[in-house]
Amino acid sequence: MKKVLLYYHFSCTRGGGDFLPLSFLDELHRISDVTLAVDVESGFEAAVELFGFHFDRSRFRVVPVMPPGYSMAKHNIWYSRYRCKQLKKLAAGADVCISTSNIMDFGRPAHHFINVIDIGDDDFLDHVRHRRPSTGTKIRRLLQNLVLKPLSGMRTKWATFSDPREHIYPNSEFVNRLLRGYYPPFNGAVFYPPTAFEPGPVSVPRDPLKVVYLGRITEGKRLPDIIGIVERVRAATGLDLKLSIAGPLKGAKPEGKLGELVEGKDWIDFPGALYGDAKTRFLFSGTYTIHAMREEAFGISITEYMKAGLIPIVPDEGGECEVADNPGLSFHTDDEAAAVLTRLLNDPEFRELQRRKCADRAAVFSYDAYLARQHALLKSILES
Repeated sequence: MKKVLLYYHFSCTRGGGDFLPLSFLDELHRISDVTLAVDVESGFEAAVELFGFHFDRSRFRVVPVMPPGYSMAKHNIWYSRYRCKQLKKLAAGADVCISTSNIMDFGRPAHHFINVIDIGDDDFLDHVRHRRPSTGTKIRRLLQNLVLKPLSGMRTKWATFSDPREHIYPNSEFVNRLLRGYYPPFNGAVFYPPTAFEPGPVSVPRDPLKVVYLGRITEGKRLPDIIGIVERVRAATGLDLKLSIAGPLKGAKPEGKLGELVEGKDWIDFPGALYGDAKTRFLFSGTYTIHAMREEAFGISITEYMKAGLIPIVPDEGGECEVADNPGLSFHTDDEAAAVLTRLLNDPEFRELQRRKCADRAAVFSYDAYLARQHALLKSILES
């Protein structure tokens, strides 16, 4: 029986990215001797409860690789060094090492599954976002990569990509192009992550004038853009279009600039964080959804939207565009997004055509289809 070291951080707010490591663990712990390395063990327990997995806990062990009290908000290079040392110790006794949280240094060849564009290499992120770092920033990074990391026993991301023994799996063709356009040629192939959401029959009336959003309420999700698009369509059509934004909140409404932006707009509501049946009912209550983030690595939420029968309007770039795979629903500017939504509202034939296309695309991302791909890949990894 192969000894497998499987790593995932489990240190962020619970989200769709947690499902892939749990799904890997669910299969691997039945056929191999698994050590699950995590940053925060309580995060793992919360994710198991959220997604409803039932593991035979006698078949694997969970090992935290960060010191007690660790928080992602406090992360720095010294925490990276601490994690790296712990992973290398665990890897010494493993036959196979797998990271489901981007590139990790196990001190030996491994399989690395990309889940976000920010893989821990600031130079790559600047390349993706077309930013030019200052001279001081360049010098600091050179010192870190050429002095601090080697002294700490850590490899750079560039060194990992350059090693032909490593295997790297981007989570979309979009991310694959970004990585291959920056790093040396590497072994690996695109592997789409799973979507946990598989709705059953739901008796919820679908509001034909409702746009929904479900996810983290953060600056990166560009919620002001979504609000502005809906506002344009309300003004252009005269329809009482509603927008419902679900996600974790500290209070009843968002704080800061977003809170000021929605003040007085009674057509926007915030039902808070939704899970399980509440999440399903929420998604089935709307007809449309708008995704505004321009550099989503994959776009798990888009698969969930389409499975719930929603029609997603997405940017013409990023993983979400690849997932939707529908030029008729993509946009480059917010004005174009408003035009797409306006046509959906005013043209029943166009709307029905897009609904059918979305239903067909949703079937590609069924969990059964994912499990078949996962089984084939893990089998090849264990046998190689």
